[in-house]
Amino acid sequence: MTLLPTFDEMLHPQRVSAELRARAERARVEDPLDPINLFNIHWRKPGSDAINYFVMPHEITGVEAEIVVLVAKDFPTGSHKVGPAYSVLVEKLVKGEIEPGKHTLVFPSTGNYGIGGAWVGPRLGFKSMVILPEGMSRERFERIASYGATYIKTYGSESNVKEIYDECKRLVQERPDEVRILNQFSEMGNYRFHYYVTGNTVVELERELSAKLGTRGIAAFCSAMGSAGTIAAGDRLKQVFPECKIIGLEPVQCSTLYNNGYGSHEIQGIGDKHVTWIHHVTNMDGLACIDDMECLKITQVFTDPVGTETLIKHFGVKPEDAEQIANIFGISGVCNLIGAIKTAKHFGFTDREVIVTVATDNNDRYRSVMQWMTERYGPLTEAEAMCRVRSILHHQKTDWYQDGTPENRRRWHNLKYYTWVEQQGKTVEELNAQLDPEWWHAEQAKVHEINERIAALREKVAS
Repeated sequence: MTLLPTFDEMLHPQRVSAELRARAERARVEDPLDPINLFNIHWRKPGSDAINYFVMPHEITGVEAEIVVLVAKDFPTGSHKVGPAYSVLVEKLVKGEIEPGKHTLVFPSTGNYGIGGAWVGPRLGFKSMVILPEGMSRERFERIASYGATYIKTYGSESNVKEIYDECKRLVQERPDEVRILNQFSEMGNYRFHYYVTGNTVVELERELSAKLGTRGIAAFCSAMGSAGTIAAGDRLKQVFPECKIIGLEPVQCSTLYNNGYGSHEIQGIGDKHVTWIHHVTNMDGLACIDDMECLKITQVFTDPVGTETLIKHFGVKPEDAEQIANIFGISGVCNLIGAIKTAKHFGFTDREVIVTVATDNNDRYRSVMQWMTERYGPLTEAEAMCRVRSILHHQKTDWYQDGTPENRRRWHNLKYYTWVEQQGKTVEELNAQLDPEWWHAEQAKVHEINERIAALREKVAS
């Protein structure tokens, strides 16, 4: 069996033996499908122990606060969602719930988690199938197939998750002995990866940022919700930095938590028209809605050569920073950036405060979307790029913002009922249990149990 990294090794890859880590680094370039790349699931720069992050230039953000983005493009699949895909799988593996060669793993997704499952499953000897809406970008389907997985297209686009669940149910009914559903929206392995690995990575990063930028603590953690896995990092940050604000983001066009809204939108990977089981909404301090076309327009500015030149020429961005920006942002990452800007303005954060968010992937899976933007709006010009930076980023409004009052938190929690109790078989008692902080503390503590199980399985295989 392939060696399996623990949560501790994903947090601190430097704890892996030098020989094993060197093999993983070589495979990153020479053989991206080699299972040894499991040891490249971490937030460190390739070939380094340094955390992979980028401090956004103030010339772009237009706010005093420091906005720092974790960079996810160097994970094995080009997105951090491979981490939850692995964590959900490995937890079931060490518990004996799934078996290579026997079970087909199904990953319900609207994008990057499914791509992660398509990569992870075959690396560990499983057949993998991804279920995602037909309206997702062409590159998503191409990448799933390239990793040796199959896929089923369901009706609709980003916010049509109900149809994905229905297809999962059909598969289980037809092939109950073979199919196992690894549901990112309900499996706590997703939550645990981000609570422990992403959250503690940012805790360590804060020490570096305070020395480098003269800041204090982490003022806020902003994350758009798809499965609501990434935002779990905020739970860890709030334990270390009690004043840290956890801010969730969703599309204006599908404002589910904000006002029970619904509809399709263009921010692939978020806004799935329901409140996920793993989302700790009663610990959230704010909610902001982001316009999908603003995200697409800024993604085009960041990734188009004309936009890059505009940032350098008209806004004074350093060439090396402009090049970095062009390589680390996809659409949902831009959504996170806009949400961080909106948060800085809403709370009046100063230059002594840091907002952390995530650049979730990069533009390599959205080239067809950017082509569509060009066809719709015409080729990007310097004048248009300047207008977009100033109007969307520098003059971002603080509308579509809710604070995490007790009333709002309880309302966000209550919205779980309609998906999980009415549709997906949870009980009211299970739902109400999530109102107790100890429920979440118990789930967090299971990281150590899973670590021990992984280590025991590795020792068993070695012997």
